[in-house]
Amino acid sequence: MSNERYFTVAGSDRTYDRNRLLTVLLFALMLALLQVSAVNNLLPSIQEGIGASDSDVQWVLSGYALAFGVVLIPVGRFGDIFGRSGGFATGIALFALTSLGCGLAPNAFALNLMRIAQGFAAGVFSPQVTALIQEYYEGRERAKAFGIMGLVISASVAAGPILSGVFVAALGPQHGWRWSFLINVPLGLVLLGLSLRWLPFGKERRTIGKRKASAANPDVAPASTKAHPKIDLDPVGNVLVALTVLALMLPFMTDFWWRWFLLLAGVALAAAWIAWESAYKKRGRFPMVDLGLFRVRTYAYCVATTALQFLGSTSIFVIVAMFLQQGMGFSALLTGLVGLPNALFSAYFALWSGKRSFDKGAQIQVLALSLALLGLGLSIPAAWGVTRGIHPAILALALTFVGIGLGMIGSANQTQSMLEIAPSRAGIAGGVQQTSQRITTAIGNAMITAVFFAGHGAGTNASDWFRGFAMGIGVIAIALFAALTVAFVYMRRYPHAGPDLAAARR
Repeated sequence: MSNERYFTVAGSDRTYDRNRLLTVLLFALMLALLQVSAVNNLLPSIQEGIGASDSDVQWVLSGYALAFGVVLIPVGRFGDIFGRSGGFATGIALFALTSLGCGLAPNAFALNLMRIAQGFAAGVFSPQVTALIQEYYEGRERAKAFGIMGLVISASVAAGPILSGVFVAALGPQHGWRWSFLINVPLGLVLLGLSLRWLPFGKERRTIGKRKASAANPDVAPASTKAHPKIDLDPVGNVLVALTVLALMLPFMTDFWWRWFLLLAGVALAAAWIAWESAYKKRGRFPMVDLGLFRVRTYAYCVATTALQFLGSTSIFVIVAMFLQQGMGFSALLTGLVGLPNALFSAYFALWSGKRSFDKGAQIQVLALSLALLGLGLSIPAAWGVTRGIHPAILALALTFVGIGLGMIGSANQTQSMLEIAPSRAGIAGGVQQTSQRITTAIGNAMITAVFFAGHGAGTNASDWFRGFAMGIGVIAIALFAALTVAFVYMRRYPHAGPDLAAARR
């Protein structure tokens, strides 16, 4: 495949533009991520606006992530077989519709139902983003595309809390939070129109799944070379995953006395899922996750690293927002601005990392997680200073190191994880990776917010809220340290994975 701007697709006489393709894909990614970063800053307003409980707001976060994660792999497979552009456009249409439902929700129960539906919609189009980049970019050009993706992620982190803060400041907590959802409706419709014009539809599926297996990648080679492989979405595997995650989440979101026994049930269900997937493949079927993917070591290490990172990192600004707004009495807009330096530095270092991820991705992951841990450590004394009357800007300064680290790791991890993955299986591999991220996000949100709520208890003074903040940040730091450990082992084993693999192919 050429690295030129324009490309063609077998069976079509049209010429497509890679720049337009990437614009549409990353615009969609931005919308999905805004529904994470913006909502993190809205939880106190949602509690006030519709009388949501602590458990309700946990579901606002975790329900979206859970639905997002469970649907990724089967939809990624569907896109691999029938065409990724169609799956992408379908997901965008559903996302606009469910965002309307979230914005009009009359109570917490309805909001959580619509958040689950919105997560499902995001899960429909999200795996197609990674797969289409994997399909139409190669080598360093692909790393640059993932670097721009990191920039978009960082920009979404920056824009989301500020956008939601502006809506709350302008319209009040009763109505302002609703517009953080409703804004997705016109934006989604615009994106749907652009995707119908700029993405390759229909014809491209004739080439997907027909590529010859790479001798270097027998575990991720296409399972079939037929033009229309059999659809097998492994419903039992999907149900087992959903039940596993629910069993691991519910102890942190409920108060019945036997809830902790669900953790044991979660472990048992996870073991049952692994056994099922192995047996399903031996029967000649297509399991939800081909565990053979994890015999590709570069992929396995990077997926483990990012899963552990997402277990903690996605809850950072949830804790910050509740500490500053509910504990210290600051506005949603000021809280959003506290995260702005974090996001701006994250955006810059995402681009910086994207240019180096192919050659130095292993080292960048270690550096990134080390800086993020430094920022978390600094945030605790900074938050203590806020309780003593110091301006929250001191917390923004500490969190800047977190932004630098998380900006670096996105493109580095994405590039390194896909080094040995055949383009024909990009949807499945990307879906597995994103599923691990969304599932650990759901579990992490439930676990860390529960620790935060338990830490401040029923107290209303600054010391109580600081205690909850410190305990929540401590759990996040443990997750990131585990991610750093895996990343360090990967660096020692594969210090120059990108150049070494490129040389081997030549």
